[in-house]
Amino acid sequence: MRFHKLDLNLLVALDALFTEANVSRAADRLCMSQSSLSSALARLRDYFNDELLVQVGRKMELTPRALVLKDAVKDLLLRLETTITAQPEFDCQTSTRTFALLMSDYISVILMPHVLALARQEAPHVRFDIRPLAGVSPHLALERGEADLLMVARSYCSSDHPVERVYEDNWQCIVWAQHPTLRDGITRAQYLAADHLVVNPVANTSALDTELMRAAGVTRKEAVHTYSFTAQPSMVVGTTLVATVHGRIACEAARTLPIRCFAMPLDLPPIEVVMQWHKYLDLDPGLNWLRSVIRRASVHLLPAPGSEPPAAPHDRSDERLSDVRLSDAWATRVAPAP
Repeated sequence: MRFHKLDLNLLVALDALFTEANVSRAADRLCMSQSSLSSALARLRDYFNDELLVQVGRKMELTPRALVLKDAVKDLLLRLETTITAQPEFDCQTSTRTFALLMSDYISVILMPHVLALARQEAPHVRFDIRPLAGVSPHLALERGEADLLMVARSYCSSDHPVERVYEDNWQCIVWAQHPTLRDGITRAQYLAADHLVVNPVANTSALDTELMRAAGVTRKEAVHTYSFTAQPSMVVGTTLVATVHGRIACEAARTLPIRCFAMPLDLPPIEVVMQWHKYLDLDPGLNWLRSVIRRASVHLLPAPGSEPPAAPHDRSDERLSDVRLSDAWATRVAPAP
């Protein structure tokens, strides 16, 4: 099929070339031969009267014209795909759909057991592909259609798509139980003087607690970086490191590891965990069912340290990131240590 003399089949090839910036990898992505894709690229160059991809050293880079086309082509194909594949109904009892979810190891440990238990009761044949955040940009994964749902802290969300709050957690400090100086708590001065173990779970971003501290004018000594929230408690054992962790992670770890948990000596807003999906999937009945499961499963979470039990879930599915004030995230806090 042609539109303005352009073979629309070439748009799929163009999207793969833009995404991979490599003819061989794009060909593999489309299950085509390299020569066939090279021929498609030549036709695209002729149509747009532009090289689109040029060799720079050992890699190919997009031309300015290609950069303008990239997002538009991706958006067009994603809109077409969601329109074609969308099912008017979703029968959870018989569906064999696979949902791709992108989340940190913290959420996969704290929330997902409850989600999976409830989902298996209601939809025994539905499958889940749970993928890590490390090395991945959540925004790009959503835009490219590589994930049905993101489960992240609100600050990692895009302002272009719907977002719904799921639950909140607070911050705790953890240290080795045999830490030579920190026994009964941690003061602000001790916190700032300590060496810290910090998590950077999302590609090319700072840790959430680092960003919150930076906004408050606080700088800490980041001695060790890791990608895993759940590894933090084990990694402080045998060291003088201080780790700032999610309260529920601290509670779980304290049951099995020789660690001490202290209230934060700094006044930080709690972590707001949200789910986000592409705006084109807003009316997807299967995704609406999954969001309902997640909403109901969050009720079964144990309260964060020092907070009240969570209230019954409420539907904020039509909420946008810009509609929520930061003050919404200040509902629960752990009092600073004396």
